[in-house]
Amino acid sequence: MKAGLYQAIRTRFHGATETRGSRITARAEAGSVTVSYDYSLNGSENHARAAQALVAKLGWDKPHYGEYVGGVFDNDYYWVAVPEEESS
Repeated sequence: MKAGLYQAIRTRFHGATETRGSRITARAEAGSVTVSYDYSLNGSENHARAAQALVAKLGWDKPHYGEYVGGVFDNDYYWVAVPEEESS
């Protein structure tokens, strides 16, 4: 596996206000993105969609970054890249 430094992504739900609908923000040290909550998806799927939007925005969707996996802690989701193993 290629050694490198990767940034974690945190996704957080924000409920609707008088002026904005429900949304999820995805944030990493390199930047952030906000996506509207899609009520046709469940909560986990909405968090994954927000994380993927940030991954695409930052160009981290290239094959060498690997798959992103996530888990929940204290009502937020955290996502990390699991790099693909390099062929010998």
